[in-house]
Amino acid sequence: MISDFGLSKLIEKDKSKVVTRMRGIPRYLAPEWLRSVITEKVDAYAFGIVLLEVLCGRKNLDWSQADEDNVHLLSVFKRKAEQEQLIDMVDKNNEDMQLHREAVTEMMSLTAWCLRGDFNKRPSMSLVVKVLEGLVSVETILDFNFTNLTEVEARNQLIEVLISSILPSVLSGPR
Repeated sequence: MISDFGLSKLIEKDKSKVVTRMRGIPRYLAPEWLRSVITEKVDAYAFGIVLLEVLCGRKNLDWSQADEDNVHLLSVFKRKAEQEQLIDMVDKNNEDMQLHREAVTEMMSLTAWCLRGDFNKRPSMSLVVKVLEGLVSVETILDFNFTNLTEVEARNQLIEVLISSILPSVLSGPR
């Protein structure tokens, strides 16, 4: 499972308290998780990351990148948006994506809307679905400023360090 997209809040009909737990893969968790501010907009953020990965044909964190500035997909996304070169991000290994590059870059607007650092400015998943169905247009004023990008990068680096230090001992098993 990539992310839960709406299953992070679980409540039974006869209960008056919402139980919220961190679920999903850390690379897809919204920046507000770090501050324990959880809303339904965390799902839109996770969807935005998945959509960006699909459109670009690469993972959110790609340590195989030769240039350290290209490891974090969000950093590349922001930089290319500022340079007005989003078309360069379209998956080069996917013929259909290349054929429809203009449509793919338009879809990146939805991605940017979902990835806003301020969760109050993100769409809800129900609004995202309406955009995908063609019933609603994407917000036109997008700044591509993912304000919590440094927090996301720091969290992702911490996760990678933990994985690289813990995983080898787990794989080797008890001695």
